[in-house]
Amino acid sequence: MIRICPSILNADHSRLQSEIESIATASDLLHLDVMDNIFVPNRTFTFAESEKIIAESPLPVDSHLMIANPDEEAISYARAGSASVTFHFEASLNPARTLKSLKDFGVRAALAIKPGTPFEAIAHLLDELDMLLIMTVEPGFGGQKFMSETLPKIRQAHEAISQLVGAKPWLQVDGGISIETIALAATAGADAFVAGSAVFKADSPAAMCKELRELAVQSQVN
Repeated sequence: MIRICPSILNADHSRLQSEIESIATASDLLHLDVMDNIFVPNRTFTFAESEKIIAESPLPVDSHLMIANPDEEAISYARAGSASVTFHFEASLNPARTLKSLKDFGVRAALAIKPGTPFEAIAHLLDELDMLLIMTVEPGFGGQKFMSETLPKIRQAHEAISQLVGAKPWLQVDGGISIETIALAATAGADAFVAGSAVFKADSPAAMCKELRELAVQSQVN
């Protein structure tokens, strides 16, 4: 199954609700990038702003925490109503415990790794995940170019996931996903795709979501 998760990082924040509504029928999740200007050199939504977006979104919200203290903060985003909460392995002191807390709360528990973090660093946690997010750009800013050097890591993760017994985590990619790159990521094994600029800078965001889905479906691997 292919999942399209538009990121509102590069949406028009002056009319954010209408931007979200424009892709509601063509998407699976709304990707909410939370940055604190500590873990990454940018600041986006405060918790209060995030809480409002989550409450008003017609789509389930996929909260991606690019923050310095995820072990303390992740559960707050679950309590706020996120369907999925992703935090960064590089920022966590106890990722296994934080994943368990999220799963116990009943939300999708996800771990993200930056382009420079090898898959081997989190391989021992694969059984604990509902989703693994492999960043295909350096986190912090939208509109960056897809890093093709992350493709071997996506393939490696896909192969490891395919060997798991029972429920398998989703494999999400985030960064530079567009009509030019989504097939590359899908062929490598990704099944969930975060796209920001490609969607919200398109003439029709909904039509772009549908085109991205079609391209991913045509390219996905078993």
